[in-house]
Amino acid sequence: MIASDRRGLDSEVLLLNRFYMPMQVISARQAFTLLCRESAEVIDVDHGHFYNYSFENWQELSLLRAEENLVTNWIHSPRQIIEVPQVLRLIDYDQIPKTTVRFNRKNLYLRDNRQCQYCGKQLNFSQMSLDHIQPRSKGGATSWENIVCSCTKCNTKKGCRTPKEAHMQLLSQPAKPHPFHSLNLTPSNQNLEAWLPFLKHQLESA
Repeated sequence: MIASDRRGLDSEVLLLNRFYMPMQVISARQAFTLLCRESAEVIDVDHGHFYNYSFENWQELSLLRAEENLVTNWIHSPRQIIEVPQVLRLIDYDQIPKTTVRFNRKNLYLRDNRQCQYCGKQLNFSQMSLDHIQPRSKGGATSWENIVCSCTKCNTKKGCRTPKEAHMQLLSQPAKPHPFHSLNLTPSNQNLEAWLPFLKHQLESA
């Protein structure tokens, strides 16, 4: 039987390729599967320093930290307690992450934070409609910079007019998202310190 704290196996873990470049965010459940298969190692970030651990060594460190009450996110069986890692590095995977984000409905939905860009209403994916800011009838392009998510009500209200003509205000200026936006690389408060050293380099080089 496996037990855990409130986050446990549903926690988010940043997955890196062998060059320490962010690939995606996975669940702790997936992370432990990779560790058991010896396909990955734990990268522990402590006061700006990186430490690499095999699964066996990570289990030993977890026991020591548990004895000192330093483990805040864990899983355990009747025989052992294991700290949930925040960052994993694939040992042999050397492919480079994609540097472009595909232009499609899903990524527009993610870019616009799942909300209508006119009224701010939260939208389910099936509720979302796409609005050309500069209408196609007036030469508007189908591009990152000219399309936003909107609710049906706002889209209908705006019609074939510009926001200015319709007296409507955009919540934000649309732009092409960062390449890592679609990978959901947005650390929670618990993960921020551990993830930031890896995300910072990618953000600065974009």
